[in-house]
Amino acid sequence: MRGSVTDEELGSFRHLVLEQGRILWRDLPWRETRDPYAIWISEVMLQQTQVQRVLGRWERWLERFPDVESLAQVPTADVLQEWQGMGYNRRALALHEAAQKISELGSFPTDAKELVALPGIGPTTAAGIRAFAFDLPGIYLDTNVRTVFLHELFPDDTAVPDKAIAPLVERCCPKTAEDSTDDPRTWYYALLDFGAYLKRVAPNPSRRSASHTKQSKFEGSHRQKRAALLRLVLAAGDAGITAEEAARSLSSQEEAQGRAPVSQEMAESILDDLRNEGFCRKTLARYRA
Repeated sequence: MRGSVTDEELGSFRHLVLEQGRILWRDLPWRETRDPYAIWISEVMLQQTQVQRVLGRWERWLERFPDVESLAQVPTADVLQEWQGMGYNRRALALHEAAQKISELGSFPTDAKELVALPGIGPTTAAGIRAFAFDLPGIYLDTNVRTVFLHELFPDDTAVPDKAIAPLVERCCPKTAEDSTDDPRTWYYALLDFGAYLKRVAPNPSRRSASHTKQSKFEGSHRQKRAALLRLVLAAGDAGITAEEAARSLSSQEEAQGRAPVSQEMAESILDDLRNEGFCRKTLARYRA
């Protein structure tokens, strides 16, 4: 692995990224706002999700839950229902819990430590909120950003750890927002757009990251059955659904896809896990959202 990167090298790198950012700029709706709530929602939706999949869904979410207060006050079932199709339902639960905590605080936090103390907000999401809503510096190390640094500064290395990339990300990020053409917000948008471009035209450099893992198959997996059972609970509404009914319905779906049916015991075990994690409740043998 290469040694230290000089200030001169980083200067050339920054010039290249900013230039490519201007050329490759993507006009995305969440870039038209500085509302930290709206930006937070976009950051969570975009985690491990294609941009095209988020377009439309982000706008629809904001129409239904336009601010922190409206999200904090609705039942959990409403949040989960709106999230369906976005994957990783835990993110929806975390959004709801975090909104309630932010509502209690009275304002959206700007401090990195306060942000990462909220449910579901890690260092990268916190840095994204700070950069895009408040134009504050930080280490925003998402997949596209990692791709650019690997491609340009670690072209011949494999298994590059984030601990080697993060200091460079920090050094490159503008410390102030004095220059509107080179502030934290502009800088990270440029990195994101350049990274998205590199993924299309070059062998994905992020595979050379030590943190790279191949996502497991979803169809037929335990995750898929969890998601399907949660949809059944949400669809049942106040009437709820028993483990037997859920197993029967899910088995029909599985068999239609050429997979084995689901036993009542398996369905009940998954439903109990969902209940314990806060996705649903159980009364009189019926699971309700």
